[in-house]
Amino acid sequence: MAKRPNILASLPPLRGVLPLLLLLAAWQAAAPRQSPYFPPPSTWWSSLQILIGNGRLAPALASTVLTFALGLAIACALGGALGLLIGTSPWARRAFGPLFEFCRGLPPPVIVPVAVLLLGYAESLKLLVVVWVAIWPILLNVAAAAERVDPVLREVARSFRLGAAASLRKIVMPSVIPPFLVGVRIALPLAIIITLLVEMITMLPGIGSLIVTAQRDFRSAEVYGLLVLVGLIGFVLNSLFLVVEDLMLRRFPPQAHKRQ
Repeated sequence: MAKRPNILASLPPLRGVLPLLLLLAAWQAAAPRQSPYFPPPSTWWSSLQILIGNGRLAPALASTVLTFALGLAIACALGGALGLLIGTSPWARRAFGPLFEFCRGLPPPVIVPVAVLLLGYAESLKLLVVVWVAIWPILLNVAAAAERVDPVLREVARSFRLGAAASLRKIVMPSVIPPFLVGVRIALPLAIIITLLVEMITMLPGIGSLIVTAQRDFRSAEVYGLLVLVGLIGFVLNSLFLVVEDLMLRRFPPQAHKRQ
């Protein structure tokens, strides 16, 4: 009887956080409690408890996570669809390829003033910038993979007179999904970073604006506490994605692995 695959095996080993825990323990032991720049880690938790108690942390966290999740979901949908169009259509590749290369080279901070002019200081501004940054690794990976689909497979599809939808499902998608997942893996941390960056620049509600406010008021323990919270969010999201990626790659393994 075949052994059932262990999904948890795709998660990073927890022993990898041991150096970080040792560093925090040394920091706690060596740092003076009233240090204005390097407060001990125990004060970080106290500062977060204050934010929880006054009701400021939960709305900010919800706003940041919602913007990140929606932005990444929209980037996945648009990037996947546009990537398939560019990769499978020479006409679309010639028409839109230079435009996409120009757009992806624009730095995210440059996009923020333009987004403010178009949308004002609204939640949609954060969403637009996050989608703008996260879409490119997904779109370009999918487009390159769709363009490199084995011509023999395309000939087989034509020989069996498969329609466009069937060819896309049976020939193109198995070749595109692994690069798509690579693009999402690259876009995931970018989406988190850009969400925080836009919140810091515009002071729209979110963890980023809380960090800037704490820094301006010289509440260093709160700054460190919020940074740890952001790191934990990124760690959890990345771990969850690794599980999803492992499940998807078992169903759609990379083409290079199939030929071995």
